Amino acid sequence: MTDTAALKRRMGRVGVWNGTLGGESAAFEREAAAEVERLGFKTLWIGETPTGKEALVHSALLLGATQQLMVATGIASIWGRDATAAANGADALAEAFDGRFVLGLGVSHAPAVAARGHDYSRPVSAMRTYLDAMDATKYAGPLPEPAPRLLAALRPNMLGLAAQRAQGAHPYFVPVEHTARARAVLGPEPILAPEQTVVLDTDPARARRTARRFMSLYLALPNYVNNLRELGWSDEDFADGGSDALVDAIVAWGEPDKIIDRVRAHLDAGADHVCIQPLADTPRDALKHLRVLAAADVLST
Repeated sequence: MTDTAALKRRMGRVGVWNGTLGGESAAFEREAAAEVERLGFKTLWIGETPTGKEALVHSALLLGATQQLMVATGIASIWGRDATAAANGADALAEAFDGRFVLGLGVSHAPAVAARGHDYSRPVSAMRTYLDAMDATKYAGPLPEPAPRLLAALRPNMLGLAAQRAQGAHPYFVPVEHTARARAVLGPEPILAPEQTVVLDTDPARARRTARRFMSLYLALPNYVNNLRELGWSDEDFADGGSDALVDAIVAWGEPDKIIDRVRAHLDAGADHVCIQPLADTPRDALKHLRVLAAADVLST
């Protein structure tokens, strides 16, 4: 049984989310993970795409390059491997790396699921069935403690499942108001770990332009748009890459103090852990931004 309070402490209050590492060489990734650890961040989140590194192999690469850093998948798609492989792979990582692995699971999105030959019509039911199969898997190796799992969850049904069948939820592409709503659904104990995209740029036009390039992909996906609709955002906010108000709600930009204020707002709204995703031209530039934020004491938030 996972000690959720202990897991919260191990993950820390501020982590790093990086969706571009998977496109880099293994040598660079080892270097980057080690630097994230040296900067004082306790958790590194990685994405998974159909054209990138497989999530569990990728996690092993990063865990092997670090000593204490937690590595979390944000997220591993349930359509990318069957439940037995997910359970056994996660537990192998948990045992091999002293409990430093967190399995973030998600249902992905209809286009990606269809490309794999699956039916996306009932995502919550699909996740529940997947978790049932994971729980029925018997792991034969030594295992001090099973790998904890978080669910990519936005709306009440999936958030409820995250509270019941996982250690908590990892919402992505959400404003602070979602964090408060998610906490209300989850209850006080489960982990709530939202992602927060950031741009270290004080020029409003340039910062919002950077943010809109990032947001264009997600505003084309119904999961994210429908979640924002439930929070009161409208078609006018989704047009042309997002209204200024929506851009500013999703992406924190400006001086480090502005970024820290946004992280603090999520924590005040009920988050246990906020994973910051710096937008930058290259992965090396993203590391530079993390250095700036670490020097500005984001980790003491």
